[in-house]
Amino acid sequence: MIKELLIGFMVGLIATAVGSFIFIEFFSTYDFHTSLELIQEGDLEGKVLVLGAIANFFVFFIFLKKKQIYRARGVLFETFFIAFLVLLLTFFQK
Repeated sequence: MIKELLIGFMVGLIATAVGSFIFIEFFSTYDFHTSLELIQEGDLEGKVLVLGAIANFFVFFIFLKKKQIYRARGVLFETFFIAFLVLLLTFFQK
């Protein structure tokens, strides 16, 4: 059970990272490294993470469709973790 939760959590982290990468690549006119610098300068890390976490919906529903409930719970826990991280980034930035 815990192994399945961790697998779901890790898949959620990967989905968030890939979603953030795709968002930056498709919606930025600059190259990737310049975009990251501009995101840091504008304190937009939380917003990019939230947009990247949208990919978790797809992973979550795939796990549900395959009846892998504990993996889906792991993705859900990772989504809550990202939400908490965004909350911290929002209130405790510079």
